[in-house]
Amino acid sequence: MPSQPVGPLRRLAPVVFVLALAGLFFTVARLPGASAAERASLASRFQFQKMAIALPPGLPSNTVRKVNSKYEHIRSWISSVGAAIAVNDLDGGGVANDLCLVDTRSDEAIVTPVPGSGGTYAPFTLNPAPLPKSDTMAPMGCVPGDFNADGRMDLIVYYWGRTPVLYLHRPGATALTMSAFQPTELVGQSTSTDGDYHGALWNTNAVAVADFDGDGHPDVGVFNYFPETAVLDPYGNPNVQMNHSLSRAENAGGLHILHWTSATGGPEPKVTFEEQKDAVDPAYTTGWTLAAASTDLDGDLLPELYVANDFGQDRFFHNTSVPGQIKFELAEGRRGAFTPKSLVVGHDSFKGMGVEFGDLGSTGSFDGFVSNITTSWGLEESNFYWKNNTTSQAAAREKLNRGDAPFDNDAADSGLAWTGWGWDAKTADFDNSGNLSVVQAAGFVKGTINRWAWLQELAATNDLMLQNPDMWPHQRPGDDIAGSQPFAFWVRDSADHYTNIASSLGMTDTTPSRGIAVADTTGNGAQDFAVARQWGAPEFWKNELRDTKPFLGLRLYRPLAGSAAAGDGQNPGSPAYGAQVRITTASGHTQVAQLDGGGGHSGKRSFDVFFGLGDNGAQPVSAQISWRTADGAVQQQTVSLAPGWHDLMLTDQAQEVTSR
Repeated sequence: MPSQPVGPLRRLAPVVFVLALAGLFFTVARLPGASAAERASLASRFQFQKMAIALPPGLPSNTVRKVNSKYEHIRSWISSVGAAIAVNDLDGGGVANDLCLVDTRSDEAIVTPVPGSGGTYAPFTLNPAPLPKSDTMAPMGCVPGDFNADGRMDLIVYYWGRTPVLYLHRPGATALTMSAFQPTELVGQSTSTDGDYHGALWNTNAVAVADFDGDGHPDVGVFNYFPETAVLDPYGNPNVQMNHSLSRAENAGGLHILHWTSATGGPEPKVTFEEQKDAVDPAYTTGWTLAAASTDLDGDLLPELYVANDFGQDRFFHNTSVPGQIKFELAEGRRGAFTPKSLVVGHDSFKGMGVEFGDLGSTGSFDGFVSNITTSWGLEESNFYWKNNTTSQAAAREKLNRGDAPFDNDAADSGLAWTGWGWDAKTADFDNSGNLSVVQAAGFVKGTINRWAWLQELAATNDLMLQNPDMWPHQRPGDDIAGSQPFAFWVRDSADHYTNIASSLGMTDTTPSRGIAVADTTGNGAQDFAVARQWGAPEFWKNELRDTKPFLGLRLYRPLAGSAAAGDGQNPGSPAYGAQVRITTASGHTQVAQLDGGGGHSGKRSFDVFFGLGDNGAQPVSAQISWRTADGAVQQQTVSLAPGWHDLMLTDQAQEVTSR
C-alpha cells in the first residue's frame, strides 16, 4: 500500500512541540516579578542619600586605555575593568570611614575620607616610588589590612603590568598622607637601574586575604587574569593572547597563594610572604579569575576558598591546611537527574565575575552568591545562589572530606538569577531586619552602537580561533555591550524571595559599576555602601534608616605584635582574621557572620561584624564567637551582648575593650 503524503502541519509537529516545551521551561524559570506596588512597599523600608566622593585635584579624565598593539581593535573590551573601592578604618579613628579606591579615568589608587564623615585629611594618591614603576601598568584594586599586626591599617594595591605593592603604615605617622605609607614589594625584591619596572608582568584582577593555614596571620591569594604579557604596552611584545575557550578557558595568568612568614615594626616596617606553589593542584590554577572569596564552612576556622573564573568553571576548594603549609583540595557539587551541568558547583561554563559569602537564607550557615552574565536577548546565563544544603558544620565537614561542595543552586526560585552583566556583590542588612540584602554591580562597556550581535557571533566561533586576538570582533570607543545597566539592590520579601528594588530607591545611574564596599561609616548602626564606576565618578550611598531597629556591631581584635606599642593612637589590636560569630536572638533567630579579610571582585567591606536584630528590641543577644589566637590556637566562647557596638579583644577568652 503506498505511503500517504505527510501534511505540512504534521511535518511541523516536532518543531511545534520543541518550541512549546522551551516556552514552558522559560515560563517556569521566569518566575513572576513583583508588582510596582510591591516594590514600593519593599522600598519604603530603606532610604539612602547619594553623595559625591572627593578626589585629588588635577587628575586626568581618560575614557579608554592604551593597550598592546594586538589589542587595539578591542581596546574598549581590554579597558572594561579596574574600577575598585574598599572601606576601612585607615586613620585609626575607631570607625571605618576611609576609602581606598581606583578611578580608571586617572588610573590612580586614591585614599579619601568617606563623605560627610568629618575626615580632616585631603585625598591623595598612592605612589609606589621609590619602587620601580612604568607607564604601562594600571592599578586594579586596593585591599586594606594589618599585615604586620601593629594596629595600623596597611594597603595592598594590585595591578596589571606589575606585581602587587604593599603600602605599610609607618608607626610615626601623625596624619593620613602618602608619607604615612612605606611602599614595599609584596612578592620578592625589585631591582632597577633606571627606575622603570622590569619584573614579572602580573595582570591581577582579584585578591583574597585570610588566615589560610590557621597560624594566626593573614595570608594573601593573588589571582591573575591575562597571562604574564604586556597587556597595556602599545609597543610591547605582541605575544599577548585571549582565552582559548568561552566555556573551558585555562590559559590565564594563574593563581598564587602567598603565606605570611614574618613581620617587623619600627620606623622601617617589613612583612615577608612566601609563595606556596603546591597549595593548589596546578590543574586548577590557570582559570581567568575575576573574583575570589573565602569562608569556613566546617568549623575548623580554616577558610574554604571559592575562585570565580571568567569563560569557564569556577573552582571551590576545601581547606586542609596545617600551620605553615597551605593546602586546598578541590570540592565539587553533585548533579541531580534534572540539574543542568552549569548549575553545579565546579561544572559551570559561565562567566564568573563576583563572589560573596553570607547567611542569605538566615539559617545560621554561610551561602554563596556569584555574578554571571544574565542579559536578556544578549547572553543569558544565571547568577548562582549557592544555598548551603547542610544542617551543621559537622555535616559540612563530612561532605567536604568526600570532595563534595555543600551547595545547591537556588537562584531561580529565590529570584536572584537574572540581573544583567553582573560584577562585584556584597551582602548586608541595610534595614536591620535580620535579613541580608545584596548590592550587585552591573554593566559592561558603554557606548552608542549596540554590538551584542558581534558578541553572539563570537560565542558561536570555534574555540580554536579564540586565543588569537585578531579573531575577535571590534570593540572600540562608541561600541556598546550591556552599557546601560544600573546596579541591583536585592531585598528579601515576606516569602523568602528576593526582588531588585534599585529603581524604586532612585538608583538608576546607567554608568557601568564594578566594586561595592560596605560599612557602618558613622557608628550609628546603619550600614552604608560605596560604588566604583568604570569610566565614571565613584559614589557613596549614605544609609538614612527610616525605622531604626536594634543591631549588634562587633570589632574583633587580636593583640598587637610584641614589638608594637599598645594602641599608639591607633586601634587597640589587630583584626582577628577569620573570626566567626553566630548569634541567637531572644526570639530564637540565628545568624552567622565573619570578619572578612577581603574578598570578591574589586570591592572590599570593612572588618566590622554586623547583625540587624529585627524586632527583638533591646534584649541581649547570645553570641558564640570562634577565633584563632595570635599563635593559631582555636578558641570558642559564648557571651551575652546588649545591642549596639562592642570592641572585643580575643586572646584565650573574649574581653570587652575600649577602642580609643
